[in-house]
Amino acid sequence: MNPSLGLGEGFMNGTLTFNERGLEDSLVLLLRNREAGQLPAWLRAAHHMRYHARNFIQRNNPIRSRQNVAHHYDISDDLYRLFLDADMQYSCAYFTDPDMSLEAAQEAKKAHIGRKLRIEPGCHVLDIGCGWGGMALTLARDFDARVTGITLSENQLKTAQRRAEEAGLSDRVTFKLEDYRHIRGTFDRIVSVGMLEHVGVPNYGTYFQRVNELLSPDGIALIHTIGRSAPPMPHDPWINKYIFPGGYVPSLSELAGPLEQAKLWQSDIEVWRLHYARTLRHWRSRFETHRDQVLAMYDDRFVRMFQYYFTVCIIAFEHQMQAVYHFQLAHERNAVPVTRGYLYSGNVQGEG
Repeated sequence: MNPSLGLGEGFMNGTLTFNERGLEDSLVLLLRNREAGQLPAWLRAAHHMRYHARNFIQRNNPIRSRQNVAHHYDISDDLYRLFLDADMQYSCAYFTDPDMSLEAAQEAKKAHIGRKLRIEPGCHVLDIGCGWGGMALTLARDFDARVTGITLSENQLKTAQRRAEEAGLSDRVTFKLEDYRHIRGTFDRIVSVGMLEHVGVPNYGTYFQRVNELLSPDGIALIHTIGRSAPPMPHDPWINKYIFPGGYVPSLSELAGPLEQAKLWQSDIEVWRLHYARTLRHWRSRFETHRDQVLAMYDDRFVRMFQYYFTVCIIAFEHQMQAVYHFQLAHERNAVPVTRGYLYSGNVQGEG
């Protein structure tokens, strides 16, 4: 009744193997055949049921959100250090040159987001879903900001706090174990990278309303999220069970209503295509390089789970309508320049 789940579990368990074609090419072939034909009626009905069950599956209240985060992010920092860049950025990098290193592309991502935030010295930035602290530390060090980072991961919190102390930035960067629904105060800037995918469809209105309430009248927010450039569809059941429980990749149409209701200017919406596929290929390559170390930490089933995870995500970004969106939001229409010239040059082109 659930072939997508069965396919992933079969590969994890070693009961499903691929010959010379290999995992990636075989999955691409299956995807192309599926798209070329029509799914059986019973399978379309199952998809329809999962789609309409989103409000239950993704209810993601604060307690469940903590559990969902712990499932994936509190495994072990040592695992993530094996395949992430040195700054532990677990989100899409920005490849201004397709041949650049993962480290350089992650630095380019953070710099691009920093420019979009138009940070002035002393600005207080809220980082919603701060991960291991890399973005917050970069904004404090390179943009002279004060930053409050919040996460629901105990592992990430400890690592972020330690990194702030080691960098001598503890006086300018504060990390908290806190839900976005509970944070209080007003912030000059808000950044959220790779967190909206964990919010869940029923909570989009609450999420963007919180951005509205927390953002100062002349502030700027930047929301970086995976999204679909196609109609909504149910989340992959294998990903939901084994990788990101409660997660969901929204279509632009699902975010438009909550954004409008939050009464924020959509001062810019940028779409990144293929950048995440390149990021994932770097991660998968590094993971494979350290396969023996992962095996020593876990087992073969865990290794095959991550191999499958990286591969199906690469396919989603290279062969399906999946990309990364940047929503730049503000209360005031003139909070940012009216052209993107300021992002790519040292002048103030487009001010006004």
